[in-house]
Amino acid sequence: MEIKQISVIGSGTMGNGIAHTFAQKGFLVNLVDISEDALQRALVTVSKNLDRQVAKGIITDDDKVSTLKNIKTSTNFQSGVENADVVVEAATENLDLKLKIFQDLSHFCKEDAILASNTSSISITKIASVTAHPEKVIGMHFMNPVPVMKLVEVIRGYATSDEVTNTVMELALKLGKTPVEVNDYPGFVANRILMPMINEAVYTLYEGVAGVEEIDTVMKLGMAHPMGPLQLADFIGLDVCLAILNVLYQGFGNQKYAPCPLLVNMVTAGHKGIKSGNGFYDYSGGLKDLKVSQKFNINRS
Repeated sequence: MEIKQISVIGSGTMGNGIAHTFAQKGFLVNLVDISEDALQRALVTVSKNLDRQVAKGIITDDDKVSTLKNIKTSTNFQSGVENADVVVEAATENLDLKLKIFQDLSHFCKEDAILASNTSSISITKIASVTAHPEKVIGMHFMNPVPVMKLVEVIRGYATSDEVTNTVMELALKLGKTPVEVNDYPGFVANRILMPMINEAVYTLYEGVAGVEEIDTVMKLGMAHPMGPLQLADFIGLDVCLAILNVLYQGFGNQKYAPCPLLVNMVTAGHKGIKSGNGFYDYSGGLKDLKVSQKFNINRS
């Protein structure tokens, strides 16, 4: 199957990064969202990220121009996906929303189109169950920031065919990524391991063992992590972390995956990390003037 036309559903952080990555490699991309404003913000983000690549000498100005030309936008779901060879869904991590999207994709897409989800934890088998051709549904879990990170988790649902899996593995290689094939269980590999670590870091703060900076410093200097787990949680989005932990907890029924009450309270209060301007850190001064959130900035005698 020759793949030329890609549709990306959702123009948020992951969606615009996925569109950027495909377009930069010469694929024609339809970026689809219900909001025209969101689509325009996505194009601005892609342009700024391309400027950074130009400044670093990774691409040329001509490469930037051709990449942007390869991206079209649409608020019309049907026309945005009907000619796609591959669709990558990158909507919010919400099961009901994803099921609705894939039901619609099953109606509007070509019969031989591959339907991929960028879900970070939700069952591909469950998503595929609402489509006419579950053998053509697969997980294509990119890492954030998509243009930079090399890993793509390729998740096989129970019915996903060998042909579709091989095609998506080859497609990821064409994007300059490193695909890793995994099976469909809650959290897959990346988040099954990462989220319990983040949750334990939140518990460590919640129980007063150490402060935000101390926890992150231990993991950065002691474990050679480029970013501490609490700052990483802010970067991912605390609401996303909570959603993934709930998938793990419900999927395995194991108490070790139960979200820390502090994380639940923070999300309930609207403190979701970078996206809301406040999480474990305060982002009002930007990343260059990063401070611990006042809620956790305890003065020591």
